[in-house]
Amino acid sequence: MSQPNPRRPLLIPPRLFYLALIIMTLCAFVFPGPVVLDAPWHWLGVFPLALGAWLTLSGGYRFHRTGTNIQTFDSPTHLHTDGLFRWSRNPMYLGFVLMTVGAAMLFGTLIPLLIAALFAITCDRWYIRFEERAMTQTFGDAYVAYCQRTRRWV
Repeated sequence: MSQPNPRRPLLIPPRLFYLALIIMTLCAFVFPGPVVLDAPWHWLGVFPLALGAWLTLSGGYRFHRTGTNIQTFDSPTHLHTDGLFRWSRNPMYLGFVLMTVGAAMLFGTLIPLLIAALFAITCDRWYIRFEERAMTQTFGDAYVAYCQRTRRWV
């Protein structure tokens, strides 16, 4: 069983996601920047938002069902390579990113879209890179082979 990491950062992925949404909402009303998606086109943001929620919840449910550690900074306990994980090594992060992009599209202005891009970069460079190192240490050649046949995002 995975041992909890007592030094786990407070800014775990779901918290960063909620923080990004809060900042996007504040910026949309206080300093939105130029409009990039006018009404009614901004409603297209519902689609990535819904798809992202489905991906994140489905991946999380899969981890829960199999007893897999979901905490980013704790030791990995299982290598999932089927289902959603056959198409993306990070379907839950992909889901979070799609939700932030969808929310930014709903706001329809530039600053929320830039925050969504910053969120995606943070997931890729900080969380995913950390997890990839831990997965390589834990699962070795099996994880390397999985990385060779499955893309990081899609």
